[in-house]
Amino acid sequence: MSSSFSPEERRTLLSVSGAHFVSHLHLLVLPPLFPLLRDNMGVGFLELGFALTLLNIVTFFTQAPMGLLVDRVGARRMLVAGLLLGGVGFLVAGLGGSYAWLLAGAVLAGLANSVYHPADYAILGSAIDDAHVGRAFSLHTFAGYAGGAVAPFLMLGVASFGGVTGALLLAALLGPLAAIPLLRGAMDERPALRRARGAAKGETSGPRLLNSAVLSLLVFFTLIAFSNTAIQGFAVSAWEAASGVSLTAANVALTAWLAASAVGVLVGGYVADRTRRHGLVAALGLGAAAVLILIAGLGDLAAGPLTAVMTVSGLLSGLIMPSRDMMVRAAAPPGQAGAAFGLVSTGFSIGGIVGPVGFGWLLDHGQPHAIFLIAAGLLAGAVLMSLVQEARRGRRIALAPAE
Repeated sequence: MSSSFSPEERRTLLSVSGAHFVSHLHLLVLPPLFPLLRDNMGVGFLELGFALTLLNIVTFFTQAPMGLLVDRVGARRMLVAGLLLGGVGFLVAGLGGSYAWLLAGAVLAGLANSVYHPADYAILGSAIDDAHVGRAFSLHTFAGYAGGAVAPFLMLGVASFGGVTGALLLAALLGPLAAIPLLRGAMDERPALRRARGAAKGETSGPRLLNSAVLSLLVFFTLIAFSNTAIQGFAVSAWEAASGVSLTAANVALTAWLAASAVGVLVGGYVADRTRRHGLVAALGLGAAAVLILIAGLGDLAAGPLTAVMTVSGLLSGLIMPSRDMMVRAAAPPGQAGAAFGLVSTGFSIGGIVGPVGFGWLLDHGQPHAIFLIAAGLLAGAVLMSLVQEARRGRRIALAPAE
């Protein structure tokens, strides 16, 4: 098999990665604008934060059902619909001009956000050759990182001359623009689940999706999400409280972790394409990252060593992501990739909704070291789940000749 992307694969990868870029940008449209929205709408940061909570809650409750729809209606069709709906959400928020309309826009943006992961991965998993699907997953994930990185500068830049309304309208326009390259494929699409059901002569598929492999991956995603929430949201405050690290040094270390994670994703795509032992890759990477987080959190390091340790930890955390996605692809029943990715991705929402409350409580009660202990412990749990998946893979291989 060729190791390079065909022209059609490149077009698919670019269009889906563009959608993922926009999806992550949309998630970070509101936070940079909070000071301006507070003044314009006469509300506090608590009310503005509730808009983000509402977005995440809507995503949590709708992501798994959206995964089922992806398989029934078609991944490209649903991705186009999600991009358009996200655009409508920010259009409503921008033109409405009131807090009530902002909440309505957040609901629509949360519903749109529930489409992206199941649709994106279903498209890439079926359209990209096995020889380089790992790299496709890595480039797709990297595009999401890029969208999140661009959002604060873009939104504040536009708001500086176009106001809050101008920034929200630009965010609204990006959704339809990203949908344009997907339109032709969406019109010609034949849903994967319909094909699979035809091949299986009408077998029902609901119970098959909720198998032990997919459910264990849901736990795996949730553990990683909780750990990432601890580091991204609370490591800076925990370092300052526990070790007296300056805010500048702590933010440099966190930024290094985030940037290295993005680089690690790209490296991890090549790793994922050169092995089938994705569970083992995930276990080794996450295990080493957990040890480094313990060193960074409990070692009372100076600014330079702290940044170095977090850089390596971030690189390892990013490196495992394509292998993580390959594990879901392998566990998904035929024709149900969208449903499987939709289900396991709810783990991200669980971590985003529950994690901040628990970690904030720990800091309020003078337990900064617990942030790092728990983050590392959660990754240790994810290592265990990775090894369970690897053991399942070994059993499947052992039983293959008898099937």
